[in-house]
Amino acid sequence: MGQVAVSPDGKRLAWIERADGGAEIRVAPLTDMKKSDRVTAAAKPEQHCHETDLAWSPRSNALAFFSDCASPGDQTDLYLSTLDAKPVRRLTELKGYVEAPAFSPDGKSVAFLYVEGATRPAGALAAMKPPAGVIGEDGVEIQRVAVAETNAPKPGPPALASPANLHVYEFDWSPDSKSLAYVAADPPGENNWWVARLYTQLLGGDAKAVLAPAEVKGPLHGLQIAVPRWSPDGKTIAFIGGLMSDQGSTGGDVWTVSADGGAPRDLSPGRPASAAWLEWENNDDLFVSELSGGNSQLLRLHIDMDIAAKTITTTFDPPVFSIPATVGDGRLEMSLSTTADHSVFVYQSSSYDHPEEIYAVRRGRENSEELTFSTQLSHFNEGVEPAWGKSVSLTWTSDTFQVQGWLTMPKDYDPEKKYPLIVLVHGGPAAAEISHWGGGILSAPAFSALGYFVLQPNPRGSFGQGEEFTQANRKDFGYGDLRDILAGVDTVAAQYPIDANRVGLTGWSYGGFMTMFAVTQTQRFKAAVAGAGISDWKSYYGENSIDQWMIPYFGASVYDDPAVYAKSSAIDFIKQARTPALVVVGDRDGECPAPQSYEFWHALRDRHVPAQLVVYPGEGHGFVNPAHRRDVMERAAEWFARHMPPG
Repeated sequence: MGQVAVSPDGKRLAWIERADGGAEIRVAPLTDMKKSDRVTAAAKPEQHCHETDLAWSPRSNALAFFSDCASPGDQTDLYLSTLDAKPVRRLTELKGYVEAPAFSPDGKSVAFLYVEGATRPAGALAAMKPPAGVIGEDGVEIQRVAVAETNAPKPGPPALASPANLHVYEFDWSPDSKSLAYVAADPPGENNWWVARLYTQLLGGDAKAVLAPAEVKGPLHGLQIAVPRWSPDGKTIAFIGGLMSDQGSTGGDVWTVSADGGAPRDLSPGRPASAAWLEWENNDDLFVSELSGGNSQLLRLHIDMDIAAKTITTTFDPPVFSIPATVGDGRLEMSLSTTADHSVFVYQSSSYDHPEEIYAVRRGRENSEELTFSTQLSHFNEGVEPAWGKSVSLTWTSDTFQVQGWLTMPKDYDPEKKYPLIVLVHGGPAAAEISHWGGGILSAPAFSALGYFVLQPNPRGSFGQGEEFTQANRKDFGYGDLRDILAGVDTVAAQYPIDANRVGLTGWSYGGFMTMFAVTQTQRFKAAVAGAGISDWKSYYGENSIDQWMIPYFGASVYDDPAVYAKSSAIDFIKQARTPALVVVGDRDGECPAPQSYEFWHALRDRHVPAQLVVYPGEGHGFVNPAHRRDVMERAAEWFARHMPPG
């Protein structure tokens, strides 16, 4: 499934599902998804298009979406369906990358993010363009807010609302439909999200910076901001603020700032959870999605302002729901689709035990005996059972922290047998492993099906336990977080029949770094698979296309403090490495460039440690070619089977 969206009046549900030759939109009554109709820009019923990115109109009488029907397999445009017998209307003629449509509150316009003339998707995960010309100056692509009118007489180019000199990452309409709030930075966009500011702009006017984290004092100084949301009265903008290592992987505290600018206010200081998404219910209450330990949960945050005393107090209600599973509606991290009165929230959810389905949570009314309850709306994957073993949430103590992680048992687990263990470390580091169906490029379910225990820890630096925990690995990569991981291995070994001579380590991105670094610090691991890792932070600083993310973590540039970068570089400790290592990377990776993998592989070979390097053509940091993704997993499985067989 793709995105899911409930209509503001709560009567209908729209969703995207994979179909022959593309993806199609279905719309049905909220109470009966079986009575669905196809909504499409296709000229004929037999035409199959790729349709994405849903947005309901405020009155629930229209649906905006992107479709490639006019240019199959190529350019997408914005379309509008009034969900009646009238033909779907094409609103735009675009040439570039588009996403995130949103109706204005008055329903007259649809704004969206647009990279005019784009040659690649926006962001650092996609494959970088081969270097050519004047680097950093030629071919820079800028994402802007574009606006299309819903009553446009014919398709045409949209109005470009935000300035040409700002790369916009996220935006929100003002309640009067006259202004925008957005998070933006100077180009290049893939590098500068970490130093982005919050802007407001009257349509047709100039952009005004209302918050610059690099310039404020206090705990938000130098950190990142995301998910701007304008309050109903237009006076305040709420957002998520915290230490975030990747755009789109959102976590932190809930903050507000005046729409006119000023000092930001932390509404959830010290809270042992990581907020990821929010939405105003009224001027005094916000709904917040957050990760708490291993659970995804939705809560209401109440703001109580004492005007006379000039103080604000905040309280969180008990969770609307709290589940050990992923939740989301297909837009932002942990975002939910909700009705205008916030009585119903709709989302997709899955866990290690249950495949993805669509759910609705109906909130009980205040001051009544009506209870909140959840309903499974879809049954697409009815009867599908996991092909891997059972998963459990574990917690353990490391230094002063309580660390959480997930342990997946081998398929057909027999407690009388000894098993090997693979430790799979997530990327980030500001991210978290959450119970979800299936696996990534390096797949815990696949390793389980092959007969391994798999531990997926959330060490310090992860989301889920508050900002202190997320920030605890600053200037300390590979030390406290490695202690957390090794303590997790000890916990598993004490409770389950693990063969200490068959423990392996793998991970992608930050997990790839941890794999490279850990094998220079301990002989605990008998085999390693490092995906898109970092072996030398000193050279990495000058090679990657996103160096701005490093300053909050290392405290200074490599040119100002090379010692803190050397401290966490596997290359500086390579003489201690003995673990056979498979190294994989994409040749156009801008986040963790291929030379980092070359350095590590070359050093191991020079030290006569068994090593193999595989470089995948045309791939960025997030592999998209299914054949390449499968090849990585097959090679990893073979590598572990060779050095620590499951039988």
